[in-house]
Amino acid sequence: MKSIIERILAGFQYILPQHFLSRLVYALMRCEIIWVKNLLISLISRIAGINYDEALSPNPVDYASFNAWFTRALKPAARTFDSDPKAFLSPCDGKISETGTLVENRLLQAKGKDYTLQDLLANDPVCTQLANGYFSTIYLSPRDYHRIHMPLSGRLQRMIHVPGRLFSVAPYTVRRVPRLFARNERVISVFETDSGPLVMVLVGAMLVSSTETVWAGEVTPTKNKEVSVKDYSGEKISLAKGDEMGRFNMGSTVILLMPPGALKNLRELNSGDMVQVGQSLGNI
Repeated sequence: MKSIIERILAGFQYILPQHFLSRLVYALMRCEIIWVKNLLISLISRIAGINYDEALSPNPVDYASFNAWFTRALKPAARTFDSDPKAFLSPCDGKISETGTLVENRLLQAKGKDYTLQDLLANDPVCTQLANGYFSTIYLSPRDYHRIHMPLSGRLQRMIHVPGRLFSVAPYTVRRVPRLFARNERVISVFETDSGPLVMVLVGAMLVSSTETVWAGEVTPTKNKEVSVKDYSGEKISLAKGDEMGRFNMGSTVILLMPPGALKNLRELNSGDMVQVGQSLGNI
């Protein structure tokens, strides 16, 4: 029965007006009518199970909109960033969807489903360096902290925006929709690090109203229908390990990629395991 329900729910998403619904959510999440935003904060926080006590300001009245609350900063003591200089950090709170080693140029999406690095990264030249390397896919639910931080110190080389569909990235959809992460809209950031290239993919999803980076601001939504590449190699944009690099305005998925041999002593993680921003995933 569960399998049948999943197929129906996933199949229904093919005919939904994904971008239109996401634009409606974009407007609603930024509504500053006091009673509307307070109702949204109270209702959605209760349903999602958001921990008020972790927020830098736990009082919803202090936030101008639901989106401001959703992307809230945390108290300094709410998360611990591993101080080991060799630690490779989790960039966000979330649940491991899949993690491990690429099989040549293929990433595992879910049992029985994979997709290619070239499709995910829009054939960026960095693909040749990442074959047989490390990947980790982390799903952020609505209750998670939604700012994304650097796993390592790195210098930004380029940012790629790939327009696409907006399927949900909930686990049941990931199990049912082939090549989901290579079909959805996404923002790809390529960094140069002392351990080789680090690629961070911020995957869009249905009702994810926008994606931001700290250097470009809001990247999506956009009317751009073509893949766009912005070269930052001459701008000397460097971020230290643990620095915020971007955020989701509503939840989604982050995919990390590193070349073979870059990481060791990887933490043993399985699909469904929870991680928090700042925890070590392994060592460089």
